Amino acid sequence: MKVISIVGMAGSGKSEVSRVFERRDFVRVRFGDLTDEEVARRGLALNEANERHIRELLRQEHGMAAYARLNLPRIDAALKDSNVVIDGLYSWEEYLFLKEHYGESFAVVAVWASPQSRYGRLAGRARRPLTADEAASRDRAEIENTNKGGPIAMADFTILNESTLDDLRQQAERIVAKLK
Repeated sequence: MKVISIVGMAGSGKSEVSRVFERRDFVRVRFGDLTDEEVARRGLALNEANERHIRELLRQEHGMAAYARLNLPRIDAALKDSNVVIDGLYSWEEYLFLKEHYGESFAVVAVWASPQSRYGRLAGRARRPLTADEAASRDRAEIENTNKGGPIAMADFTILNESTLDDLRQQAERIVAKLK
């Protein structure tokens, strides 16, 4: 069985690429669900400020590999029956943790899009929209505070998402075919 992690900045197309894998019989584990669940558990509104606060708290409590560690039971349970696609790898430490844990069964797909493209997508999305200022602030926080650049740089595959949704899906399909 394989564990494939999709990494990229907010608005790059990670979730759409994850859905392509999901349609090809991978079980999807979304790391951000932990944030959403904790925000809800605390009775907070789902917004960028609260999400960032919770992400930082979880990392303070569980270390920089928090999302990988806390999602390990979900990943391992899904691996009993299927390949797994992880939607959202946030830190270099998570990358190292998963690489050590799953070895050669682990691969990373980076999805890259320019800030201009990503910010436009983020402003227009129905769920959790972000202004350009919020998106730029999140970019800085993810690069400076979570070491997100490392997994993107070390990806086994990279998708350039500056064209159409159909093009993005076709690129993802080609990678799925190589990995299955």
